[in-house]
Amino acid sequence: MLDKPLISSFFDTADFATQEAVLSVGELNRAVRGALEAQFPLLWVAGEISSLTRAASGHVYFTLKDAEAQARCVLWRNKAQLVGFRLENGQRVRARVLVTLYEARGDYQLGVESLRLAGQGVLFEQFLELKTRLEAEGLFAVEQKRPLPAFARRVAIVSSPQAAALQDVLATFARRAPHARLTLFPTPVQGEGAGREIARALTAAAASDHDVILLCRGGGSMEDLWAFNEEVLARAIRASRLPVVSGIGHETDFCIADFAADLRAPTPTAAAELICPARQDLLERLDALRRRLAQGCENRLRGWAQRLDCLDARLPSPARQLLLRRENLSVLSLRLQRAARQGVAQRRDALRALSPSLMRHRPRLEAQGETLSHLRQRLQQATEYLLRHRQQRLTQLAQGLRQLDPQAILARGYAIAACADGSLLRDAATAFPGDTLFLTLARGKITAQVVEKAPRTHHLSAQSQGPAAE
Repeated sequence: MLDKPLISSFFDTADFATQEAVLSVGELNRAVRGALEAQFPLLWVAGEISSLTRAASGHVYFTLKDAEAQARCVLWRNKAQLVGFRLENGQRVRARVLVTLYEARGDYQLGVESLRLAGQGVLFEQFLELKTRLEAEGLFAVEQKRPLPAFARRVAIVSSPQAAALQDVLATFARRAPHARLTLFPTPVQGEGAGREIARALTAAAASDHDVILLCRGGGSMEDLWAFNEEVLARAIRASRLPVVSGIGHETDFCIADFAADLRAPTPTAAAELICPARQDLLERLDALRRRLAQGCENRLRGWAQRLDCLDARLPSPARQLLLRRENLSVLSLRLQRAARQGVAQRRDALRALSPSLMRHRPRLEAQGETLSHLRQRLQQATEYLLRHRQQRLTQLAQGLRQLDPQAILARGYAIAACADGSLLRDAATAFPGDTLFLTLARGKITAQVVEKAPRTHHLSAQSQGPAAE
């Protein structure tokens, strides 16, 4: 029971009554929707499905009713994908809903979060809890599904030898694919511990040399099919190295193994048909491909034959071509011989015409020899004169260099005085008593110290400090 009426509560809170506010229809519907969703938490409602409609978008619309009233319901696509059974009119269900309002039309409706068939109770809740958890782990992700082989030759069947569905599967294979090799991995499919036994048989089948695994069982109640809702079987299916096809129950039966399998078939018979295409269909397809191949080869050969005829018509006869080339070669050979003879005759006539001129311009060797001897004498005389002149000039320059040689000046008794910083002493006025001087003589060096400076008319006197090593 609610503490007070919803609308009056909302208006009291918003203080609309005292202000006499005027609302638009949209504002009123938004206010009512907010009040409904705030006052009603998620709750369970039981009733019967009627007026069921599936939209192209994937959303599902229906009415939930009982003997006294009815309410419109909407099941959004992402929620509808999580329902583990097919919705039908007349089904008794329990729905977990959020009370709301569709503002555009002002219709009161229930937003359905989850559904379960009435009477399934704890088992169905366990089914939904496990499905939600494994789906969150990514165990049912589409990208993890393994593709089926195009032509399965070895099929492992995991089922009970006493299952009626097994006989339907064997009959389907015998009719559609008698060439397929079938191997049964027997296991109980119902009862205590059946889920673990099915997982063990499936693991053994996955370790064999088969192409695909078929997991099948006939229809039954949720309790009968519960072994296929156990987590250990779902994880064994995903751990299998071979693709797994599930054919469990009827078309409206869904179990955890269906979501974990790589491909889910509505029935065991349909699963067998999905694994192996009909032999007759394959033979007909092969025959059609053979006819297309033969027709294609025939068309290709016909096209090549036509092209060969066209090329043959355009190609001249080789014998005719050789004859024409031989005749052309003979004509060219005659022309070449005639041109060669004419060229030789022309060169011979030109040579005859040049002979008199050559004789006139032939050099006189005797006169040229006398001229060459005279020129040789003149060259020798000029060379001797030039050498004597250069020798005299060299002697003069050598004498000048000897006069300017500092060593020659030092040999005449002069000396070079250098201060301590290495500069030359040229004026006595720049030297002071106590300064050290370095004197360079013609032979050797000495170090001297200034004792006193004499007037410019007198010579400097220095006290010798002893000879310095060179």
